Amino acid sequence: MNAAVAISQHNPKLTKTVDTLLSELEHYRKQSETLQKVNILHQRLSGVLDLPTMLETYSIWMMEHIDHDLIGYYNPTHEKMHMYCSSHGPERRHAVKITEHLLRQSCSAPQKQQVEDFFAFAWHSNSQSSSNNGTFVMIRKNAAFTQAETTFLEETLSIVAPPIKRALEFEEVFYQARRDTLTSLPNRFVFEERIVAIMEQAKRYKHQLTLAALDLDHFKAVNDTMGHLQGDKVLQQVAVALNQEIRGSDLLVRMGGDEFLLVLPDTNLRAAEYLAERLCSAVNALDISTNAGMLGVSIGLSAWDGEMSKEQWLEAADDILYQAKARGKARIAVN
Repeated sequence: MNAAVAISQHNPKLTKTVDTLLSELEHYRKQSETLQKVNILHQRLSGVLDLPTMLETYSIWMMEHIDHDLIGYYNPTHEKMHMYCSSHGPERRHAVKITEHLLRQSCSAPQKQQVEDFFAFAWHSNSQSSSNNGTFVMIRKNAAFTQAETTFLEETLSIVAPPIKRALEFEEVFYQARRDTLTSLPNRFVFEERIVAIMEQAKRYKHQLTLAALDLDHFKAVNDTMGHLQGDKVLQQVAVALNQEIRGSDLLVRMGGDEFLLVLPDTNLRAAEYLAERLCSAVNALDISTNAGMLGVSIGLSAWDGEMSKEQWLEAADDILYQAKARGKARIAVN
């Protein structure tokens, strides 16, 4: 190649040709290097289904090529926001706060900016469906992003965007499979999935555990006199009213029809009875009248003794609920 350059010095046309060839070779060399890097990214992302792991995988891979402190993603339609940060302590909290602000800004085109002591690059994924559009933000302290870096980021983020879309779709399907479509409460599948672990944990740490079986009173009259559409609305109202009275650690499940189960960890019968009274009052406060009487809820409370199987415990709670129903409407029975 040096000999060719020497010869070309005596021929301007040949010099131009050599310069063009050298420029093209350099372009293809860089393109080949980028393809090799991207191929490694594809390999690392293959098989990853959840959004947090995708961001972590991308960030770790990107560290080899572009220095950064944090990368974040936000999809406003799905209300999904995830970040992966290499910092710790106050510095981490500061970076997260700035990135959250940047992610919530409307961004339709790549942009660079400086916020306080951080340099940021934001990129928006565009697709035919607006629900799949989201914003990526990368920030760092040491220096502004160069044009070469932002070009590389745009290329690689366009590769990450489709797997992110699939992850969001997977999360939505996973969520819907575990939610009651009418009330948005966890469904029977979630109860079966979690109850054994809850029982094992209570036994291991010798914690109190109580199960409440709930059944609405006069709900059949709602469907018969007001129609099933109104019945669906009533169930939704009841679900909201019940949910407002329980703790985040409690598990309220719609088992089907007008039947609900409520698992109360770290709760003895006395505390469960106080809660049951609040639940009855919450349903009464809805003030839903039928030709058979006011809508109410009857509750059977059963404390787990640490030895009963799941099936025995459910049967015990159901028997106690039957006792409550037999005493009248909106009653509480305890074992």
